[in-house]
Amino acid sequence: MQIAVAQLEVRPGDLSGNVDRAVEAVRTAADRGAAIVCLPELFTVGYFAFDAYARQAEPLSGPTLTRIAEVAREESVPVVAGSIVEDLAATDGDTPAEEGYANTSVVFDAAGERRAVFRKHHLFGYGSREQQLLEPGESLAVADLGAFTVGVSTCYDLRFPALYREYVDRGVTLMCVPSAWPYPRVEHFETLARARAIENQWYLATANSAGEFEDATLCGRSTVFDPWGVAVASSDDDPALVYADIDPERVERVREEFPALADRRL
Repeated sequence: MQIAVAQLEVRPGDLSGNVDRAVEAVRTAADRGAAIVCLPELFTVGYFAFDAYARQAEPLSGPTLTRIAEVAREESVPVVAGSIVEDLAATDGDTPAEEGYANTSVVFDAAGERRAVFRKHHLFGYGSREQQLLEPGESLAVADLGAFTVGVSTCYDLRFPALYREYVDRGVTLMCVPSAWPYPRVEHFETLARARAIENQWYLATANSAGEFEDATLCGRSTVFDPWGVAVASSDDDPALVYADIDPERVERVREEFPALADRRL
């Protein structure tokens, strides 16, 4: 089975164009035979466009995720819809009654049905306004898509390994990590993602953005790691579609060959 990671150029102030590029990436990946497509973090507004968060926030039933659900259904391909700024007060039935905004990823199956919702748990504070503007999530997002059990986390979550132990206990075999990771911390991005793959013995795919903002340049480097932590596909910092063949039986074989998870002391 093949996964496609969409490293999209996210342009500040171009919501319509950003969403168009995401939809086109899903179509292109599906035409090439991808069995799952992962989009980057805040592919709508751009992570560093903090002043636009409230203005461009949408509920889960809003126009952006409706379009992503439609293209997933039309192309018969599951999509991890990177993330949007979610208007919590406008979302019905999927969140506690509260106001505010969240950094929210949604998993759609090949029929365009919503299968899981993940609101970023760890909000970035270093030179960022995310902690001031958004509410953290509390629950995991797990969905069975084909032969894989897929989990979702977001960017800065990579620095907090306890979250991923919860996912491995839920049976996850493929972790998707939509991101908006900037320069200069490229080594952190690659090392943390590789470590999360090694210690949990699963596939891990980072879907980072490309592009420049007033105070930051995104580093790209979207990568798919196998259960040994080997990078089986990766990109540079330009927009790209990254394809990798992934095999659920390989996860089982690695865990049987080197049963580190069985040696955990809880």
